[in-house]
Amino acid sequence: MSSVSAEAQRRRTFAVIAHPDAGKSTLTEALALHAHVISEAGAVHGKAGRKSTVSDWMDMEKERGISIGSSALQFEYAPEGHTGEPYMINLVDTPGHADFSEDTYRVLTAVDAAVMLVDASKGLEPQTLKLFKVCKARGLPIVTVINKWDRPGRTPLELVDEIVSEIGLQPTPMYWPVGEAGDFRGLARITPDGEVDEYIHFLRTAGGSTIAPEEHYSPDEAASREGSAWDATVEEVELMTMDGAVHDQELFETCVTSPTIFASAMLNFGVHQILDTLCELAPSPRGRASDPKAVAAATGTFDESREIEDSFSGVVFKVQAGMDKNHRDSLAFMRIVSGEFDRGMQVTHAQSGRSFSTKYALTVFGRTRSTVETAYPGDIVGLVNAGSLAPGDTIYEGNKVQFPPMPQFAPEHFRILRAKSLGKYKQFRKALDQLAAEGVVQILRNDLRGDAAPVMAAVGPMQFEVMQARMENEYNVETVTEPIPYSVARRTDAASAAELGRQRGVEIFTRTDGELIALFGDKWKLAFIEKEHPELTMEPLVAD
Repeated sequence: MSSVSAEAQRRRTFAVIAHPDAGKSTLTEALALHAHVISEAGAVHGKAGRKSTVSDWMDMEKERGISIGSSALQFEYAPEGHTGEPYMINLVDTPGHADFSEDTYRVLTAVDAAVMLVDASKGLEPQTLKLFKVCKARGLPIVTVINKWDRPGRTPLELVDEIVSEIGLQPTPMYWPVGEAGDFRGLARITPDGEVDEYIHFLRTAGGSTIAPEEHYSPDEAASREGSAWDATVEEVELMTMDGAVHDQELFETCVTSPTIFASAMLNFGVHQILDTLCELAPSPRGRASDPKAVAAATGTFDESREIEDSFSGVVFKVQAGMDKNHRDSLAFMRIVSGEFDRGMQVTHAQSGRSFSTKYALTVFGRTRSTVETAYPGDIVGLVNAGSLAPGDTIYEGNKVQFPPMPQFAPEHFRILRAKSLGKYKQFRKALDQLAAEGVVQILRNDLRGDAAPVMAAVGPMQFEVMQARMENEYNVETVTEPIPYSVARRTDAASAAELGRQRGVEIFTRTDGELIALFGDKWKLAFIEKEHPELTMEPLVAD
């Protein structure tokens, strides 16, 4: 086995997805705690003592207690009894709020598996359902974690039945709870053939800020210790097994079944069991096919796919500025797809054909960064001030390769953005360009409104708040916004733009990437023009 293959085999790259307030950032912190890369979890009981988590570093995230941007954490982890090199974990915490769906969807193109976090009292929620469909469409295996089992909630079988009926995913128990929701005593470990073989009893720690000690008991000892609570656990597992809910690796990797674990991220109960399951079952990095459209348009040597042992290639899934106020730089987050990455290597940007050096390359842990010398498939590397890179771009060495573009959502909210002070125009333009490159919002311009009054287009209105807050905090530019009388956007072309621009209730803009965008007053105006002018181009703004 080559060194690249060996390194790839020990990588586990996954995202944590869920509805807002299901506990994603708390779980992310707990996973880092159990890997011994932090000494104390950032989330503790009580508002007065609550700290921000390591993955939520923006001021708005700290103030509101929600994730509004994805963040990457990399660390090593060795399960108990594991021999050989530890696993390298690349974990991405994602925003749960629907207004930031585009960021989450991009992350899901850069990982090999997902942890679907479900609130024990609320079950499946709308955003969870949407994200599951994306995972299913992309063939991402899912590990299901029923979180907040320390609080009153629904029964285990009721939650399992809902997952089966609502999304057609069959949970297969790996660690089943002992004690009903709100009385979390521990977990029963389940063997691959559905047998209960051990009881893990958890002991609480102050505020759940440190690793919860464990006591291990045989099934007979557990029956004597826990009585009816243990009997109920065994009975539920037997019912699941009789129904065929046992782990099958092939069905898991094809998103048919989902290993299931019950946990309390706040108390650090069941957390290292999640890591152990991911290390054991989640797939290691694999190759990736090129964009069929790019292959069809190619005139020279073009690789239709890259396997992990091939020459270096990577895909950018996120660009983030403002992580380091001392340097005012930006980071392009790249998922390595194939080959070995060495800092300083010369690579080619597939979209422009230009060559550039990767002299400044970092690994990240939330906001903390360190220089990376070498990285392998599955790793996430931050390239500093790679200004020509945007989400979805490919960089490579050797034969050309170009991976499929990132999804881009249709905006539904639009507002004009202006700098409060004309003296801040230069900073305003710089901030606008950098934040637009990140994908915080889409920026639309036309000659009528000029560069001083661009239009922001967003999936949800909270994106506007993030844009304004970051312009003020990171670039010292105060802004104001104004409503604009449009609610529907469509992609058009030069031939259609002239006629569309003459229609009442329609305005034509150019997006930062050069696309012509037509904004319509409402869906009825769009429907009327489509009926009157079927020859004109009015395409939905959704990536292929």
